[in-house]
Amino acid sequence: MKGTTVEAAVPAPRSQRARLAAPGDEPVDTAITEACRALHLPTIRDHYDDLAAQALRERASYKRFLADLLEAECAHREERRKQRLVRDANFPRPKRLEEFDFDANPNVVPEVVNTLTDPAWVRAGQPLCLLGDSGTGKSHLLIGIGTAIAEAGMRVRYTTAASLVNELAEAADERHLSRTISHYGRGHLLCLDEFGYLELDKAGVKLLFQVFTEREERRAIAIASNAPFSEWRQTFTDPRLCTAIIDRLTFNAYLIETGTDSYRLRTTQERRAAGGTTRRSSR
Repeated sequence: MKGTTVEAAVPAPRSQRARLAAPGDEPVDTAITEACRALHLPTIRDHYDDLAAQALRERASYKRFLADLLEAECAHREERRKQRLVRDANFPRPKRLEEFDFDANPNVVPEVVNTLTDPAWVRAGQPLCLLGDSGTGKSHLLIGIGTAIAEAGMRVRYTTAASLVNELAEAADERHLSRTISHYGRGHLLCLDEFGYLELDKAGVKLLFQVFTEREERRAIAIASNAPFSEWRQTFTDPRLCTAIIDRLTFNAYLIETGTDSYRLRTTQERRAAGGTTRRSSR
């Protein structure tokens, strides 16, 4: 038995190794495919033939060839991980910061926004507040920043404030509120959109406050709201809870004000004006 092990450990002669590794050798291809499937290496399985041909052209060493295989597998695995984290965040639509038109909204400073792609503020549990009127880019920024944080390897969850309150209320009715609050307390970043759009009764505000308390100074929260803090009492009808929520969302927070000039409305008006000019000039 020991002799068999020693013999198996001795490398095959170079001529034999070249024959075994020759591209297109069906038994070898089958063995590689089966091994990659067993070891969960789909990228090596799909690309080893091309990389082997490249290694032959470049006369790469065996180590270089192995390193290239492993680098390709790691790169594709990391890309799949990023895609999974973005998908799990449950964003309603794809938005990236690279697509945001900073020229159209001079209130938003690109240098400030770009610093938020670094997950350091998320690790520190700092809040982020995006405040401005409808159509000024709050949701785009919220989703874009959340996407960047997810691609940095952190767990992100997106929802609207109303949806979260409804989910918490249903959980309370079904007697698993603690589990739901714990679920929303675990992710690295919670993105709450449409914050302050709808009036919440005292019970709803209390439920939302429990999530904030669960995450306070440990896990980051980012919110987008169309109302300044001075108007939040219209949404959070309990003055004491409203003050407590503002306190938690503003302590050591990043604050970005997107202004009052609706980009969507202005774009629509410009298109209509351009269309009207075209029609008049064609007559």
